[in-house]
Amino acid sequence: MTFGRVLVAGAGQMGAGIAQVVAASGREVLLYDALPGAVERGVETMRRSLAKLHEKGGAAPDEVLGRVTPVEGLVEADLLIEAVVEHAETKKELFRAADAILPGEAILASNTSSIPITELAAVTARPERVIGMHFFNPVPVLALVEVIRAEQTSDETAAAIVALARDLGKTPAEANDFPGFVSNRILMPFVNEAAYALMEGVAEPEAIDTVAKLGFAHPMGPLALADLIGLDTCVAIMEVLHDGLGDPKYAPCPLLRRYVAAGRLGRKSGRGFYEYT
Repeated sequence: MTFGRVLVAGAGQMGAGIAQVVAASGREVLLYDALPGAVERGVETMRRSLAKLHEKGGAAPDEVLGRVTPVEGLVEADLLIEAVVEHAETKKELFRAADAILPGEAILASNTSSIPITELAAVTARPERVIGMHFFNPVPVLALVEVIRAEQTSDETAAAIVALARDLGKTPAEANDFPGFVSNRILMPFVNEAAYALMEGVAEPEAIDTVAKLGFAHPMGPLALADLIGLDTCVAIMEVLHDGLGDPKYAPCPLLRRYVAAGRLGRKSGRGFYEYT
């Protein structure tokens, strides 16, 4: 399958990045978001990202954006890539609606970072054509795509999405359908322990992140990374891990919960573990 026409549902940070890389591959992208003004903001995010890449020899922004069409609802396409809020019932509602609108041969993919794909597949009449396609932020820069098969996903569907990831210039890593998959099952306890180290006064945020960057050769420390992901998203992922695996080590640190309650969500709100202007 070539997926010439791709519907991206969700125009936030992740959805805009996914739409950008799909459009840059020469495909037609239909961009939808139920939140008023979200598509327009997503397109502007893409324009800024493409302008930076153009300075380094990438395609002209208008050339790529010319393949992106805003739509006001779910429409027919060869592939849906869902990138809405990390909330199981919201995603299930979207998958039910997409299942009724997209052609029977279309594949429904989710960019979820933790919610079981098997649960999403089960609400559709095409569970064998449902799969996880987990991109990483910033999508235009990071090469990894985690490909997660539901219990029902067919070999044909998995092969098609692995091939698409490679065609988008990404490196696919296949995982089985467990809460958090591979990436967040490993990453979130790391972020959580860094939050505990801060809460317990072991060190300041800069010192914690410096240890990770210089001691572990990580490009970004766990607290700065949590700010980039969004602290609310981190808490949501940890709750899925905690509920799904039943291990108290996945329970979100109280400091994380307190920051989220205070609206300190990270970069997107201007303040998380660090302040942003």
